[in-house]
Amino acid sequence: MFTVVLGAAVLFSLSAREDSPAGAAPARVAPLDNPDGVGPGLAAVRSAGDRRAATRLIGGLRVAGMRSKAGYSRIRYGENWADTARDVPYARNGCRTRDDLLARDGEQVRYRRGSECVVVSMRLRDPYTGRIVRWSKKRSDEIQVDHVVPLSYGWRMGTSRWPMSKRTRFANDPLNLLPVYGDANEAKGGSGPASWLPPRRGIRCAYAVRFAQVALKYDLPVTRADKRVMLAQCR
Repeated sequence: MFTVVLGAAVLFSLSAREDSPAGAAPARVAPLDNPDGVGPGLAAVRSAGDRRAATRLIGGLRVAGMRSKAGYSRIRYGENWADTARDVPYARNGCRTRDDLLARDGEQVRYRRGSECVVVSMRLRDPYTGRIVRWSKKRSDEIQVDHVVPLSYGWRMGTSRWPMSKRTRFANDPLNLLPVYGDANEAKGGSGPASWLPPRRGIRCAYAVRFAQVALKYDLPVTRADKRVMLAQCR
């Protein structure tokens, strides 16, 4: 086992990464080895030891009842993909959050001529379905950036009482963001794990871990049903 540097100073173990073809972008990283969300994609949680660690992590979640969605709108979390958040990776780097995430997870990434930010085409191995998506801006909705903990779910679980600055961090934190196949993201909507899980069964524990990591980072409760379903994915 050895480590590689991602960007300037972020380290992760090669043992936590899924293999990728020669010349491809960095392989996907398992969520237990990616606590800041700066590693690309979402790799499966495979070993028995990691599954035990996953259930311990999920077990630490607070539970609460779901409140009304009244008052929710996307603008409550700041301008869509604006580079205005503070204290999260990629914050205020001059690129829109969506482009940061496409560059993080994409393979064969191409940028608009003269830009170091705007992604115009790429290939994505969708973590939710396992599908290979060859994407360009001409078919922009074919890849969507999913909020693992949906913004409307967060609103109903307590973000409605947060200051705007914290909601903006939550909406632009790479830990809470995954580029995925658009149809899967639309099927998920604002659902929690009790109502929606990735179609690809082998990634469901990893998805539950990522959901829990976000909720724990922001001290956000989940419903009792969601916690029960999340635990079941890793046992």
